[in-house]
Amino acid sequence: MKKLLSLIFKITLALIFLLFLILALSYRSELSLEQLATEYTDEYSHFIKVDGIDMHVRVKGEGEPIFLIHGSFASLHTWEAWESELSQYFMTISMDLPGHGLTGPDELKRYGTADYADLLFQLADILGIDQFHVAGNSMGGGVALLMAASQPERILTLNLIDASGAPARRVVADTSNIDRSQAPAKSGSSSVSIIRFAQQPYFSKVLLRCTPKWLFSQNMKQVYYDDAKIQKETVTRYYKMMRREGNRQATLDRLTTRKPYQVYFEKINMPVMIIWGREDTWISVSNAERFKEVIPDAYLKIFDRTGHVPMEERPTETVAEYLSFLGIQADRDYFTAPNYYSHVFR
Repeated sequence: MKKLLSLIFKITLALIFLLFLILALSYRSELSLEQLATEYTDEYSHFIKVDGIDMHVRVKGEGEPIFLIHGSFASLHTWEAWESELSQYFMTISMDLPGHGLTGPDELKRYGTADYADLLFQLADILGIDQFHVAGNSMGGGVALLMAASQPERILTLNLIDASGAPARRVVADTSNIDRSQAPAKSGSSSVSIIRFAQQPYFSKVLLRCTPKWLFSQNMKQVYYDDAKIQKETVTRYYKMMRREGNRQATLDRLTTRKPYQVYFEKINMPVMIIWGREDTWISVSNAERFKEVIPDAYLKIFDRTGHVPMEERPTETVAEYLSFLGIQADRDYFTAPNYYSHVFR
């Protein structure tokens, strides 16, 4: 019996030592804004004070403005390929939302969807922009959706890309007299594993200092369908942006503080495009179908063999569809300059 207890004790000590060794090897210090800015800003970058927050904003091109809103854990760099094409005909405005990228944390912890929507309208006011197109991916799609529903007179078109915020499908005995567009959509919790992990109090404290790079590699494999398209530089960028001073704490604050909001779909009166990756494992394609139910005039395009971030994984095909939606006939091979036809309402 003593030998058995001694063996159990030794195994327990070995496991504890192994755990501490893993944590020690996973420790990562924070990176300053100055360190990251030299690598992740360019001539199009600006830091604009918006309601007390120094927001990293990138502005390219001229013409009708398009606000490009990234998703959770991402940054404005997720739109780089799209910006290269869109900025030939439009003014693209991308930004790092508070708690993300180079913008970093907000002292007041305004990380809710409604907080972000209000902040972006303030950004538009500062830039002197009255009306604009808006496109958003994932969490950013939920922000874009709320913006379109809250101030529809300012939104020219709405593009939802694997977006959050789809209404739950209700089961009722007789739906013949129900106007589904009147039903508000409520924000809900995500089932994504990394988010559930971060919401656990003990593990969340570990994440504040121990952030292994392999975790981001696994995360990218979840949001991409084709692992071969994942670039090392992309993984490194996601990894470094999370280590920006204050971003890890901001991420935990954002994920552990639920801020419900409502979207009244009957107020969405502008042209709407819905882009989705059929193999999205974070927000399934059934959400695209639910959006289509409550916005029946929306143009829906589903891309096969595509995951959660179509604009990163399949930039050429997806931006061509978006340009077509906006009235631009883009040549798929991109060797011949596309023709400008003017904005088209579908």
